[in-house]
Amino acid sequence: MIRLDKYLCDCGIGTRSEVKKIIKAGRVSVDGGVIKKPEDKLNELTSIVTIDGKEIIYETFSYFLFHKPSGCVTATEDNLHKTVMDYFSDVNVKNLAPVGRLDLDTEGLLLVTNDGELAHHLISPSHHVEKTYYVEVDNQIPPESIDIMREGIPMDGKLTKPARLELLSDTTARLTITEGKFHQVKRMFAHVGCQVTYLKRETMGTLTLGDLQRGCYRKLTQQEIETLKKK
Repeated sequence: MIRLDKYLCDCGIGTRSEVKKIIKAGRVSVDGGVIKKPEDKLNELTSIVTIDGKEIIYETFSYFLFHKPSGCVTATEDNLHKTVMDYFSDVNVKNLAPVGRLDLDTEGLLLVTNDGELAHHLISPSHHVEKTYYVEVDNQIPPESIDIMREGIPMDGKLTKPARLELLSDTTARLTITEGKFHQVKRMFAHVGCQVTYLKRETMGTLTLGDLQRGCYRKLTQQEIETLKKK
């Protein structure tokens, strides 16, 4: 059992004081009956809660797909730069955090969630979760880079895991890796004599960025969540 005001806060309806006003205004119903006391309790698994007639679904965890723009850091707080979490200032969900990291100047797909178990699974090299990046570099990518990156590049005392490189033009490519070493993509291209000038993550596991605009986020669908957890 859970207090009604806490239930609504956990669903991201508002702060504790905001949801109390909503409740006292008679806008909330539980199992068909109007409830005006914030402290009244309900079963978060079986009760049907509505606000102004619209059903509110209780979520133990929340999952958001975010298109990180360049110029913000993948962190919950920072004294110098705007952070990923600054874009979620209107989301009232506790313990949200980005999964993994993208460099300050890198943009693209980032999962933001409070599901720590899933986050650990996705960033652990042992689970081989694929991440695909669109890359632009300053000069021609040597054709032999495909074999070099598949065989592994010396990094941090050992070879990187096999990576899949698709050449799109002389200076553009897609690279798929299953690790997340510090500046890994940039260092891999530097190994073959190229400097990365633009980097964008397009996929992570079964998630794809699609047409989501820079600086915007959306909730994952239930199907996306279930598929992601199966990997």
